[in-house]
Amino acid sequence: MTTPATPDPDPADTPGLEPGGSVTPGDTPPGESSTSGASDRQPRTGSTGANWAAYVIIGATVAVVLLFFVGYVVGLLD
Repeated sequence: MTTPATPDPDPADTPGLEPGGSVTPGDTPPGESSTSGASDRQPRTGSTGANWAAYVIIGATVAVVLLFFVGYVVGLLD
């Protein structure tokens, strides 16, 4: 059985490298996209009234659960 080859490529066989290990200009892609904003129109979100209704429902549920646990703890302490 032979030993596996090293996973690192030999720099002498790597295409596009100049002497010293640098790359030629234009060989690598730019680091960031050249667009400065969204290229497509963003979809509209739901109405703010529906959002506030969801916030109120979630808040009321949390408050009821919190009151239940506070009442349970107070009942244990008596």
